[in-house]
Amino acid sequence: MTYRHGVYASQMPTSITPPRRVSASLPVVVGTAPVHLAKGGAGPVNKVTMAYTYSEAVELLGYSDAWEKYTLCEFIYSHFALFALAPIVFINVFDPAVHKADVAEGAATFADDEIKLDHGDLLGPVVVTSSDKSTTYVEDTDYEVDRVAGVIRRMATGSITAGDTINRTYTYADPSKVTAADIVGGVDSETGALTGLELVNEVFPKYRLVPGLIVAPGWSSASTVSAVMTAKAKTINGLFSCKAIIDIDDATVTRYSDAPEYKNQNNLTDPAQVVCWPRVKLGTKTFHMSTQLAGLMARVDADNEDIPYASPSNHNFQMDAMVANGNEVWLQPEQANYLNGNGIVTALNFIGGWKCWGNRTACYPANTDPKDSWVSVSRMFTWVGNTLILSHWSRVDAPAKRRLIETIRDSAQMWLDGLVSRQFLLGARVEFQADENAVTDMMDGISRFHVYMTPPSPAREIDFIQEYDPAYFSTLFA
Repeated sequence: MTYRHGVYASQMPTSITPPRRVSASLPVVVGTAPVHLAKGGAGPVNKVTMAYTYSEAVELLGYSDAWEKYTLCEFIYSHFALFALAPIVFINVFDPAVHKADVAEGAATFADDEIKLDHGDLLGPVVVTSSDKSTTYVEDTDYEVDRVAGVIRRMATGSITAGDTINRTYTYADPSKVTAADIVGGVDSETGALTGLELVNEVFPKYRLVPGLIVAPGWSSASTVSAVMTAKAKTINGLFSCKAIIDIDDATVTRYSDAPEYKNQNNLTDPAQVVCWPRVKLGTKTFHMSTQLAGLMARVDADNEDIPYASPSNHNFQMDAMVANGNEVWLQPEQANYLNGNGIVTALNFIGGWKCWGNRTACYPANTDPKDSWVSVSRMFTWVGNTLILSHWSRVDAPAKRRLIETIRDSAQMWLDGLVSRQFLLGARVEFQADENAVTDMMDGISRFHVYMTPPSPAREIDFIQEYDPAYFSTLFA
């Protein structure tokens, strides 16, 4: 040992570990985007992509108002423009190199110097030849092409004469060739690359953010998609969990009374699911309710320090109508409550404008456990669990001595006490119990901490009891 003479200082690791902030409602959205319209002409396909602004999302993924074809564009508009929230994690499965169609040579005649093609979203060159095919015209010299609209325009300085009949050959993007299997995705047997919903597992390794919501507008009504969304929501990276927001197919279910039967037949009965019906509309734009519900959840969380203890129910959607299969739907409170009683979230225009209406996860009414059946309570359990995992990951593989046990317990307790003092929890405690930590488990390196906690339940029913009291006739003689 070196001979020491003087005054020295050293440092020790802090015995109380501060928590890492978890974005409780980070949406991971799976669907289709017009990546051939992205900046540079080639956006990401089956890649995890994050954006913090509307313009960034459009640059990365492209944009189209044809939301039925390009479902991610609906979410881009809703989350960034209507709810002003960020970030969003996107997984686009539309591949222009695969999901495309060719149109063979066909004759067409210029009218007012234009030819409107049968398709827009053109990919690659549009080949234009003379009617006898003896001449091949040159793009941007003889004609120009609006690839988004699918229009060929004759150039006055070119070789094509006004009113000419020409032959044209082109390829167009065809997102209708995307199937539910593409959304579900999988693992490439040769390369090991992940696709579709399997990419949810890459979100945290890539961005160090834990998914809070899994959304697939336009696709979640497919039973195969909703099943995999649920499986992913229940275990991400083998550690984390979140919620899957699923739409009931409003083209199939056009009456509110049919929604519970559809829900049960399609096995939408899991605590990890939040099921909603039908769609919502703002002006001329129609949104899947899952899209706006994800935005509303995030906005309510943002108003509460990014802590998901409050329900989105009775908060305003960005809508002015509710529609099923294109037709307006008007629900009375008792009809909306019928859906809520069957574990379905809907919208209600009763007092204060159009509001989200419903607090229950899909497991209700079969499962009434508060931690499973309340959306807000269930999300709090998920969020607390995810935060504890992140906060104490650095302690893994440290010697399991008394100081480690006390540090983990005291750190977690201090954090939970802070949540209690701000009334995000009604109460919480952490215990290291002997009966839950068998000697054989501790010998095998396993330590268990029991977290007791009570998030507040939504005040779903407020009753005023009125009684006639004849004693007040005495006031007449005062």
